[in-house]
Amino acid sequence: MSTYTNIQLKKTFLPFRQAQYDFDLEKLKALGDDLFSNDAAIKFCVPFDDMVGHREMLDTVYAPLLEAVPDLERRDTIVMVGEDDKQLRWLGCCGYYTGRLAKPWLDIPATGDQIHMRFHEFYRFDGEKIVEVQAIWDLPEVMMQAKCWPFSPSLGTEWHVPGPSTQDGIHLLEEDKSLTAQSQQLVLDMLNSLGNFAEGGVEAMNLDKYWHAKSNWYGPSGIGTGRGIQGFRNTHQEAFLNGMPNRVGDPANGHLFSENNYVGFTGWPGMSMTISGDGWLGIVPNDKPITMRSLDFWRNENGMIRENWVLVDLLHVYRQLGVDVFARVKQLTRNKYR
Repeated sequence: MSTYTNIQLKKTFLPFRQAQYDFDLEKLKALGDDLFSNDAAIKFCVPFDDMVGHREMLDTVYAPLLEAVPDLERRDTIVMVGEDDKQLRWLGCCGYYTGRLAKPWLDIPATGDQIHMRFHEFYRFDGEKIVEVQAIWDLPEVMMQAKCWPFSPSLGTEWHVPGPSTQDGIHLLEEDKSLTAQSQQLVLDMLNSLGNFAEGGVEAMNLDKYWHAKSNWYGPSGIGTGRGIQGFRNTHQEAFLNGMPNRVGDPANGHLFSENNYVGFTGWPGMSMTISGDGWLGIVPNDKPITMRSLDFWRNENGMIRENWVLVDLLHVYRQLGVDVFARVKQLTRNKYR
């Protein structure tokens, strides 16, 4: 059990974050030698997948991005620390990478303009060492900006998703344990209430008991943002429930943790289901079982959920269905950018 406080863990990770603000790859490798365990399990979204150790992560994931975006810059909007019900300690980061896409990256053509790409990155600590990383980058967001969109149209609003409206996501605030417990219980009760759908439909979920009337649900590119409960239903929930009525969570892989008014969740994968109905992402029902990776942040305000940032590894979903998204990107751009 670590004796490090939340603030101490944030300060331990801070130099690694700062080295990604004015991006310095060699400095990151040196800092990582002390920060990461040698055999840290690195779990990234498609197409990067699993790696071992921070140096493989930096060489495989970050170096090509830095080559394509030479002025690469990391901007965090949420940095939180908490312990899950398995007594595992997590540091969760929400934010975006930005810079000018000067060269092609992952077959996404260069735009010559500034781009933004959301990230959710969760780091599991054992003592003061990082032993596991789970990360989803919103690669479809970059595809959209490069005008090589390979999916069906989003149901929600596509925009540059903001950070917390309260601007307190990265402050080094002492933990209020009662507020932490209240926030975690609110999200747990809301998630449990979602399970009432099978017995009584959407009304039985009692979403208005948990979600603020002016809540924002910030989904990944391809799904988009929904405003308020009705916006959440129109943007995501209705199509998701219709398309995968047999979805089930995986408690063994789920990690829920809280700090003050923020709650984080990571599941790798966190859910399994079969696409047996129509409507979700325009995918034709195929009765094919899949799993889903989702990394989430909630911000609670006066006992209600006010903001929810959600990233889903949609490229992983499509890969399980036999769709090569990057091949589609190539097809979309092979004539346009010759």
